[in-house]
Amino acid sequence: MRSRALNKSAKAVRQLSVLGFLLLLVVIFAGLADSFLTVSNLMNVALQTSIIAIVAIGMSFVIFTAGIDLSVGSIMALSGALAAGVAVNFGLDTYLGIGVGMLVGLVVGAVNGLLIVKGGIPPFVATLSMLAVARGLTLVYTEGRPIAGLDERFIFLGTGRIFEVALENGQIIGLPLPVVFMILIAVIAHLVTRFTPFGLHVYATGGNEETTRLAGISPDRIKMAVYMISGFLAALGGILLTARLWSAQPNAALGWELDAIAAPVLGGTSLFGGVGSIGGTVIGAFIMGVLSNGLNLMGVQSYHQQVIKGLVFILAVIVDLLINRRRR
Repeated sequence: MRSRALNKSAKAVRQLSVLGFLLLLVVIFAGLADSFLTVSNLMNVALQTSIIAIVAIGMSFVIFTAGIDLSVGSIMALSGALAAGVAVNFGLDTYLGIGVGMLVGLVVGAVNGLLIVKGGIPPFVATLSMLAVARGLTLVYTEGRPIAGLDERFIFLGTGRIFEVALENGQIIGLPLPVVFMILIAVIAHLVTRFTPFGLHVYATGGNEETTRLAGISPDRIKMAVYMISGFLAALGGILLTARLWSAQPNAALGWELDAIAAPVLGGTSLFGGVGSIGGTVIGAFIMGVLSNGLNLMGVQSYHQQVIKGLVFILAVIVDLLINRRRR
């Protein structure tokens, strides 16, 4: 009982430290850039962060089981391209196209799971291979060209706003629809991981797979499920990104794998599995979003930003390694 209480206390301290780091970034950039704390900029941060947060939530399920999914960026591009292609090139209903894109994400996630569970291929190798396959299929399908001509219903998913209000300066702001999706998915994922047997089994699989199997739980089924969740949410993120860009870009979400993995790790999820939370993942995503936005406002060039993001990620991994060694 005492060790369990200590573990809970350590988790609480870690989450509070992550939240404190986010608040520290906000204070720093608020002092360095006058426009950072404006309502319009904060809404822009939320919009920019929402899509990667959705993908990172799916990634969290995978990392909770001590796995990794490097194919999420390519799944985003493929699902967005197919959703747009069905709706535009084939002239079918917009929502049918979106359904096809979501189904593709689910199928690719299932293939990842099968390669890992049935094929015995390490997650890193299996999903790295799928990264190349899905990106290649995207380029083949689009012939390397954007797919434009999306209708208003499709575009509304990425650009629409609800609860709009008028500010004193006449500017109209509202809650971006991708942010609404992020909130709903985060709440559902939190409830699933904390209050359902499936969530318990996910953490158990990552904590000790052999013990989980001896308890009568199938780690293979859990792994299949989490990779399908990751593929599904990556597809949703790709469709929202396509809607936000008003077109399906063959190189969309290129390199988003780093941010999708960094967000959970920054939020306290252990790469060794069995530890983490959805709330922490969302906070981690906002750390990346605030960092990018603040550096943009300060005029830091994009390739310098990549260096800074990489260093932050390395620091988060080092902290995870130190905590894991102490836990053992």
